[in-house]
Amino acid sequence: MKVAFSKKALNDYLNLSRDFQAKADKQFSLIIKNFRHPSIRVKKYDEALNIWQGRIDKKYRFFFKIASDVAFVIAITKHPK
Repeated sequence: MKVAFSKKALNDYLNLSRDFQAKADKQFSLIIKNFRHPSIRVKKYDEALNIWQGRIDKKYRFFFKIASDVAFVIAITKHPK
């Protein structure tokens, strides 16, 4: 699997601190190898829109769609809790 970013997701990523960027990079590299890796905690976020959610850490989540062999990241946000 490959990872691609929307303009919004890329902007979200660039606005993260370097520490969180490093954590995000680790999670994205895990998605490439095994999108169901336990530390990502992938789950379906919106069935109708085919949007998935993955975990960067306790504070941040990323949202993505899967098309063919590409995980297209559409947003990186703080977890609301």
